[in-house]
Amino acid sequence: MKLVPRNYYLDDLLDSFLSTEDDNKMKCDIYEKDGKYYIEMDVPGFQKNEIKIECNKGNIVITAEKTAEEKDEHKKYIRKERTYGKYQRSFYLGDVKEDEIEAKFENGILNIVVPKVDKEATKKYIEVK
Repeated sequence: MKLVPRNYYLDDLLDSFLSTEDDNKMKCDIYEKDGKYYIEMDVPGFQKNEIKIECNKGNIVITAEKTAEEKDEHKKYIRKERTYGKYQRSFYLGDVKEDEIEAKFENGILNIVVPKVDKEATKKYIEVK
């Protein structure tokens, strides 16, 4: 039995053609626990002041934007792969307590805690007359 190598005839070309550049940026996990949503997002290469989080009617929008560094005529790049620009992800979480959302950024990972609105507290009972 002969094993075929993983990178067999144009695999790399097809992988790069089928995937977009944004596939590797801002990957995240979202889970629910104890009446809160937790978002853990990778934002490598960004500083805290380059990240913006918005919440509007249950829509969470996370934006990371980096501007290009000033050009230095004395630098002769051999290879330049780091890109600059704006990356954005958005999620709809439903009824949330927008005033109680907390975010922390540490070591390239953004952690956001979004408290859910208690469904029992929002129920309104109508008296039948």
